[in-house]
Amino acid sequence: MDIVNKERRSEMMSGIRSQNTKPELLIRKGLFKLGFRYRINSKMFGKPDIVLKKYNAVIFIHGCFWHGHIGCENFRIPKSNTTFWVNKIDRNRKRDAEVLNYLHATGWRICIIWECSIRGKSQLSNIDKTINKISKWLTSKRIWIEITSDKYKKNI
Repeated sequence: MDIVNKERRSEMMSGIRSQNTKPELLIRKGLFKLGFRYRINSKMFGKPDIVLKKYNAVIFIHGCFWHGHIGCENFRIPKSNTTFWVNKIDRNRKRDAEVLNYLHATGWRICIIWECSIRGKSQLSNIDKTINKISKWLTSKRIWIEITSDKYKKNI
């Protein structure tokens, strides 16, 4: 049972942004500070959050809930309307897989940053660590990187 009425829940859900979220802004600011130049709001397939054409790289910043980050403390299926949420998260995961497969097949390097990697009590420290990992990845030859919280890695 939901603790708020249907209208209030709808209002709350409609306020959740899909672009220019706080994690996106923090990552973009950090990359720009290090001299990386990028495009946002790209119309390319899968709509990556950040595109760095010079490095042939795309960055996705995934919310742990919306993209179903299994094993993460930030991802739990809601107790109300469970069937809807299971289907919704499953569709998101399938779409993510299709997008990643396509981008990989067309030669793009892919970085996925999970929200949990930059959240928490030591948020500024986490952001700096994440930016440094992205920077090293961009200047390397590696095709793929997935950045998640240290807590998540311990739970696997």
